[in-house]
Amino acid sequence: MREMEKLLFTSEHEWVDVQGDEMYMGITDFASKALGDIVFVELPEVDETYEKGDAFGVIESVKAAADMYIPVDGTVLEINTELEDDPGQINQDPLANWFVKIKISDKSQLDELMKPEDYQRFCEEEA
Repeated sequence: MREMEKLLFTSEHEWVDVQGDEMYMGITDFASKALGDIVFVELPEVDETYEKGDAFGVIESVKAAADMYIPVDGTVLEINTELEDDPGQINQDPLANWFVKIKISDKSQLDELMKPEDYQRFCEEEA
């Protein structure tokens, strides 16, 4: 189980779990609730390389479809194929269900992400 206080967050309501020069990414509980029941996830190919801000996948719910954006330059090391088969898992526990594992090319870009307390304030302002 991921601990909120150890994660970083984007303004697109994605969480980032940094482990050395790699990171896991998923969507937050805030995003999961805003989207509603998630019915489809499109994930990137392993070994795809992205630059900060690139869309790397799509998440669709009964309410809307949304792109997912990578917050740092990096290469996809692994995807969570279980989400393609059962995307509803995301609604059950957004922090446990990661989308991609990324090899980070420029760790300094992580400094631009929000810490948990900043993300909490960001969500309160959006609500």
